[in-house]
Amino acid sequence: MTINTELEIGHRPWGRYEVLSVKEDYKVKRIIVLPKGKLSLQLHQYRSEHWVVVGGEAKVTNGEETLILNVNQSTYIPKQTKHRLENTTDHELVIIEVQLGSYLGEDDIVRFEDIYDRIGQKT
Repeated sequence: MTINTELEIGHRPWGRYEVLSVKEDYKVKRIIVLPKGKLSLQLHQYRSEHWVVVGGEAKVTNGEETLILNVNQSTYIPKQTKHRLENTTDHELVIIEVQLGSYLGEDDIVRFEDIYDRIGQKT
C-alpha cells in the first residue's frame, strides 16, 4: 500500500480543499469553507459525492432538498444532481468529501449560480 505524503491544496474564493487520497475511482478531500462562504450551485456529470461534517455547521442543497448538517452528520449527492455547500456561521466549516466515479477531475463541474462570478469556469 502506498501513502501519498504530499497533499494537493486548492484555494478558492470560499476557502480551500486538501486532497487526502486519490485512487483510480475515488478521491478523498478535506474541504474548509470560510465563515459566510458559499460554493456554487453545481452538478457533476461523472461523479457522486458523500459529505461528512467534521467541524462546524453546513447548509446543504441536495437536489430539491435543503439540509442543515452538524458534526457527524452526512449526505450523499448522486452524480448529475444540483448541489451546494454553504457556511452561514461565523466559524470555519470542515467536511470530508468522498468522490466516486469514472472521472474525478476538477473540471467536471457545471455551475448554475455563483456569488463569485465563476459561471462558465471549470474550476
